[in-house]
Amino acid sequence: MHRTSGIVLHPTCLPGPYGIGDLGPDAYRFVDFLEAAGQGLWQMLPLGPTGYGDSPYQCLSAFAGNPLLISPDLLAEDGWLDPGDLAAPLTPAGQVVFGAVRKWKLGLLGRAYRGFLARAGADDREAFAAFCREQDHWLDAYVLYAGLKAKYDQRPWTDWPDELAFRHPAALAAWGRAHAEWLDRERFLQFVFARQWRRLRAYAHERGVRLVGDIPIFVAHDSSEVWSHPEWFQLDARGLPTVVAGVPPDYFSVTGQRWGNPLYRWDRLAEEDYGFWVERLRHTLDLVDLVRIDHFRGFEAYWEISGAEETAVHGRWVPGPGRDLFRALRRALGQDLPLIAEDLGVITEDVEDLRDDLELPGMAILQFAFESTTGGFGRSQYLPHNHRRRLVVYTGTHDNNTVRGWWDATDEPVRDHVRRYLNTDGSEIHWDFIRAALSSVAQAAVFPLQDALGLGAEACMNRPGTTEGNWTWRLADDAFTPVLAGRLRELSELYGRLPFRAG
Repeated sequence: MHRTSGIVLHPTCLPGPYGIGDLGPDAYRFVDFLEAAGQGLWQMLPLGPTGYGDSPYQCLSAFAGNPLLISPDLLAEDGWLDPGDLAAPLTPAGQVVFGAVRKWKLGLLGRAYRGFLARAGADDREAFAAFCREQDHWLDAYVLYAGLKAKYDQRPWTDWPDELAFRHPAALAAWGRAHAEWLDRERFLQFVFARQWRRLRAYAHERGVRLVGDIPIFVAHDSSEVWSHPEWFQLDARGLPTVVAGVPPDYFSVTGQRWGNPLYRWDRLAEEDYGFWVERLRHTLDLVDLVRIDHFRGFEAYWEISGAEETAVHGRWVPGPGRDLFRALRRALGQDLPLIAEDLGVITEDVEDLRDDLELPGMAILQFAFESTTGGFGRSQYLPHNHRRRLVVYTGTHDNNTVRGWWDATDEPVRDHVRRYLNTDGSEIHWDFIRAALSSVAQAAVFPLQDALGLGAEACMNRPGTTEGNWTWRLADDAFTPVLAGRLRELSELYGRLPFRAG
């Protein structure tokens, strides 16, 4: 990775008339903004279909794309929707109301499928058939799972009739035959997502912008993968997790974070030469150029919590697959894996050794830099003067408050440290943090768009430890201004971070 910088913005946060950001005109407008602003990276959260709670870190599939990101405008351009179909749902500005958007948009996508059947040309029909053939290693299981979810009112698979929950072949075959058209519609939605995404990525590349994706280390219990391959996970006879993932008490929560994801049976995955992880990473790299691996420390050791525990306070560290997994990934995908290790939280020397042996950049969060006084002010590894080149520095992540929100809520001793360190009065603290990130020796500097806009706590994407009000924030229509782009470009040029084609 050459010296560069970029912005974190999940596609759902984009503006637009349909209640949720999508892969249509406003996504292209954001790419144009990144080019004008001299930014070479667009980082986003996981792109899969979300379930209960709407968290992109609890997706219904490790491979499928989120149909809610499909652009109605582009479907109309393809001729599969009529202009009269595009009446927008009535949802409040500035946020995603997932329930209302999902109901409206899935109905719209059903009309697009019928339009495709009625009007698609031979080339599009062959492209759809080729997609289904190429993706059959995950697609058939996913569409069957999604169909059963819809049939049983979105309840988790463990609540379905036993012959379907535990995949009796005759029962699944009969259900598939009875609902063949519905399943084909789900295949069509995945085809459209991949088609729209591929075009957007090509447009970004033409403008010197690379895409940064995100892979959560664990998958959701209520997901196609756990339903179709229970042997990979630590489940009881009813299909429920015997132990679950999380982290012990930390910066974000005094009771830790009980994520609830089932833990892998790493021994079974190893017997298959980690084929699931190979295909997962291969698939993600077909969509993006770099991949942030969420909770990287879990590969060295992960926090195991009994399924009966209500919090993450009581648990134990269990060794992960470590280098053995990455050797398998390199054998299959090449030695130079374009990964970013999310190495935050309880990090030991063993975790750092694994990261460094793999020659992966870690992460530094500037908000954390000023909150840690271990050993005295100035000692935090996240402070710019302690950065190393193989690093991605962030002002904050989707799990942090915005810089402005953090500044408004922080204690005066911390503020005093910030003012003295950054030589500022704090009146434009978000720009002070962005400048500090860009001036760092770290090879990449990335910041949420909320920080470039100077937004407060109302613009948080996620509040760890809470279950309501997250993942809903959206941009205003007038956010991508030439003034903002010019200021970002000036700083990126000043600190040698312009993309090569813009330099």
